[in-house]
Amino acid sequence: MTQALIRSFFDPATSTVTHVIADMSTRRAAIIDPVLDYDPKAARTSTASADALIDWVRAQGLTIDWLLETHAHADHLTAAPYLQQQLGGRIAIGAHIREVQQVFKRLFNAGDLATDGTPFEHLFADGERFSIGTLEVEVLHTPGHTPGCVSYLLRSEAGLDVFIGDTLFMPDYGSARCDFPGGDAATLYRSIHQLLALPPETRLHLCHDYPGSERAPQWISTVAEQRRDNVHVHDGVTEGEFIAMRTTRDRTLAKPVLLLPAIQVNVRAGHWPPAEDNGVRYLKIPLNAV
Repeated sequence: MTQALIRSFFDPATSTVTHVIADMSTRRAAIIDPVLDYDPKAARTSTASADALIDWVRAQGLTIDWLLETHAHADHLTAAPYLQQQLGGRIAIGAHIREVQQVFKRLFNAGDLATDGTPFEHLFADGERFSIGTLEVEVLHTPGHTPGCVSYLLRSEAGLDVFIGDTLFMPDYGSARCDFPGGDAATLYRSIHQLLALPPETRLHLCHDYPGSERAPQWISTVAEQRRDNVHVHDGVTEGEFIAMRTTRDRTLAKPVLLLPAIQVNVRAGHWPPAEDNGVRYLKIPLNAV
């Protein structure tokens, strides 16, 4: 079985973790959940985080085959199109992104927004397998946070690694919220238990960490650690208990700062809305609608 290199990059502005998976025998690679820097006060983007990632990929001599999204994020803008321009690769996501596009096409009254999964270049079905060089990856549909969430299960000589998006966080922080359109706590509970049914030594690679001042950011835990220590969904927590906790907690959470800017870009696979007749592109803010 092939040796895999996994390198992760933490973005402190959005608490997001971008992962790179590389097959060291072929130098083929994939990037998961890349971040485009965005200043919401000035509505300006920049590419410092993406450029640091590009520099590392080039220094390693990697060829990017895939730019993978675990879901349409609400807390950062994806850098996938910029990375594609610089490094190549196909932009891909789970097939249920279509449901998410339908919801936000209505919310933003976005006539240009497709609901067939485009402009993503590949839509993964649940259980679909694909390759990164000689590495085998299986796609797991893990909805609940959004209808379109997927996890990427990598098999290598080191064992099992799963890139789980926002499904779970570190055990001391718990689980993802379910109050975005199409989210559902019961569905998330079942998705979590799909992951926690994997062997106990399976490594779970997270998309976010919110450590506060108590510890440094972390983004890897194991199935065994989550089953023992997760504050929301450790062994013994029933589905009903989880739903009650998650529903109550979600009512207290503020919306992410970048929710409205990010989601209308991310459902377009990171592409901007079309320019208006003055040549300027605009992001919409629907009033009293969220």
